[in-house]
Formats: sequence, C-alpha cells, structure tokens
Amino acid sequence: MITYSGVKLRLRDFIITTDNWFFSVVSYEYSDTCVARCILRYVPDDRGTRFSERLGLKYRKLDFDAAYEFIMRNRPEYMGDVHYVPKRDIKEVLRPEEKLTIIAARDERVAQIYELLRYYIPSDRIGITGSLLCGLNTPQSDIDIVIYGRKNFNRARAIVEAAKAEAGVIRELDSDMWRRIYSKRNPELSYEEFIMHEKRKKNRGMIKNTYFDILYTRDWDEIALLDPGDYEHGQRIGYRTIRCEVIDASFSFDSPAIYRVDHPEIEKVVSFTHTYAGQAEEGERIEARGMVEKTAHETRLVVGTTREAKGEWIRSMDL
Repeated sequence: MITYSGVKLRLRDFIITTDNWFFSVVSYEYSDTCVARCILRYVPDDRGTRFSERLGLKYRKLDFDAAYEFIMRNRPEYMGDVHYVPKRDIKEVLRPEEKLTIIAARDERVAQIYELLRYYIPSDRIGITGSLLCGLNTPQSDIDIVIYGRKNFNRARAIVEAAKAEAGVIRELDSDMWRRIYSKRNPELSYEEFIMHEKRKKNRGMIKNTYFDILYTRDWDEIALLDPGDYEHGQRIGYRTIRCEVIDASFSFDSPAIYRVDHPEIEKVVSFTHTYAGQAEEGERIEARGMVEKTAHETRLVVGTTREAKGEWIRSMDL
C-alpha cells in the first residue's frame, strides 16, 4: 500500500479517502496546502458493477453531476469549484508511474504499449491512470497512459503515430470509436470539425479493440514553472467570443490547457475541459468563446466553465 506521507500530489494521481472513496487529482500541488483539489469518481455500492479485489468492495462510477450531488449530501465540507479533500482524510495515494509495471504484468495490452514507449522514454516518466490505476476497470474500460514532461509527451505522440503507420498492434481509431468519443464529449463543434482537430493531436490509438490515449502531466521541473494564477479565481465579467493569434501553446495539453494569445484585452485562453486540450498550435489564429475573468494580475478567457462546456469552444481558424 502506498500511504500518504505528505509528498506533493500531481495531476492524474488518484487518492483513496478514509471513506474508501476514489478521487482523481485535478491540479498540481504547488504549495503546502491542507487540501487536495480532486473530483470524486468511484464510491462503494453493494449494487455496483465494479469490484476492488484489494479492498473487497463493490463500486459504482459517478459522472460529474452525480459526483457533486453525492458530495453535497455526504461531505458538503468538500464542496467547491472542484472537491477539496483535507489531507487528514487521505488514506492512500495512487501514483500512475508507480503502478504501471504492476498493471502491465497482468494486462497484455498495457504491456505492449509500455514496451513500445519505454524503448524511447525513461520508464519512470510513463504511468497509467483512470480505472486501471484504481483496480476498478471493466472489460470495456479505456486505457489512459500518462507521460511526464513535454519532451517525453511529444516523443510519445510521435511513437504512437509511427506505430499506427506500421499497421501492427497499434491501430488508428475506426469511425465507430470516433463517433463514441464525439458523443461522449458532445462539443460545440460539428463532427467533421471535431475530428479534424482531434486527429492532428496524435495522442489516441487502438490496441486489441481497446481505445487508449496519451495524457500529459508536468514533470517536477515543469511544476516549478507553474503559475499559481492559473488556478486563481477571478471576477467573472461575462461571456465573449474572441479571435486572436496563439503566441505560446507550450502547455496546451496540460490541465488547464493554456494558450497565451495576442489580443488587446485577453492575455490567455485557458480550458478546463479535455476536449480543448491541444486544440491549437503556436502561430495559429483561433476563435474562442468562454467566460472572461479578471484576476489580480491578468484578464483571461476561460473555456469549460461547465463539464460539457456548452456554448463554449476553441477552434483553429487555420485548419
């Protein structure tokens, strides 16, 4: 068991609380705070369809709205824009980079992806998150691979793309899978426009009819570059649509995705929804709609003020 010992948390870690609830960590811990910023994902349920062999409990997965309703009823002190779990309530931390080899040893699909990547990327910079990390996966579960560090992440994308071109065990997504992803994301983009943006991200693939994606997380040296202001709450001014040029997309695959832009009023566009991560590249012109927020040090446009980002989007105007 990996118990919590005060080591800082990273995006895509999971925690287990004293209630045996599983939360996904949704931000970096860049200071010695007393809480972890998380989203509740799995709770014990005698009628649940998932089973934790290690804990001996059945579980059910909660979607975004159900998770907030559950927290409001059972732990209202955790409520906020996300869920704020006090450190004293953390029983265990699940770290993607520490569990990957264990999971790969019993899952051939994960092993094949891991073997492909670790030939080019240090093994301690590769991890696995989601239901597989929690031991709550089903036969239908996707595979979520984590890559630490931008250089490693970009290399992993190139490796996956090259593997798909070789027509081996790694394949391109078929039309049915793309439709499934589009339906799940339910974006404010047409299907054709969504696919056009997604395919060039080169961070998705299929293995043995299972969908997997490659997710970026900052390495420790990159966390040192983190601007705490990106998580700072600002004064909401109102919804707005802007068109501008992206001048820096270095952390466009992070959470939040960050796009520094050339605009007379807005300094950056940030997205808290995975749909618009990696959506535009440096030098491209974009159209973005979201909530204008003014903080103590900047004015920004926030895309993803709701889970599905209804009425909000980022699209490249150069594609």
